[in-house]
Amino acid sequence: MDVATFARATGCSNATALRWVGPVSLAAVEFGILNPRHFTMWLANIGHESGGFRHTRELWGPTPQQLRYERDFEQPWPATAEQAREKAFARNRLAWLLGNTEPGDGRRFAGHGLIQVTGRTNHMRCGSALGLDLAAQPELLELEAPAARSAGWFWRIHGMAALADAGDFAGIVRRINGGNNGLDDRIARWERAERALAN
Repeated sequence: MDVATFARATGCSNATALRWVGPVSLAAVEFGILNPRHFTMWLANIGHESGGFRHTRELWGPTPQQLRYERDFEQPWPATAEQAREKAFARNRLAWLLGNTEPGDGRRFAGHGLIQVTGRTNHMRCGSALGLDLAAQPELLELEAPAARSAGWFWRIHGMAALADAGDFAGIVRRINGGNNGLDDRIARWERAERALAN
């Protein structure tokens, strides 16, 4: 894919396209996102998650959701997944699921990369797959190549290709963020990418 096609497919500027076309194309090859339908669905979602390829680090408010990334040491900490579902552990449920066990983990391991890998556990899994020490340096996912590779890794390990084959775009969105956050924008990005790559 050339710079002009990437710009048309993503709606970003030529300068932004020049920055990202190489890393995104290489990540697509590395993680087998070569089917045109898979690629456009992936491109639409990483475009949304990164605010149009402008952000590789989660914008920090902190929002009420982001505050839940942080472990509350005054509240009970679950020992198992079953326990985490209990009402008594509600305050620490998200922090536990993300593996944010240490003070400051919530902000330190906030979303990174084009797909916004979030939480200590997910950073460690991603780092292991990419050969990066993301537990020590989560900010490495703010760099172009690791940011794109992390998005390819996420696509592959979460079985997105099967959802793409089934045409389940909303299922892909749910797998990325647990809901339908930004669905209209993601669909618009997908349609734009489909048009650009059809020409």
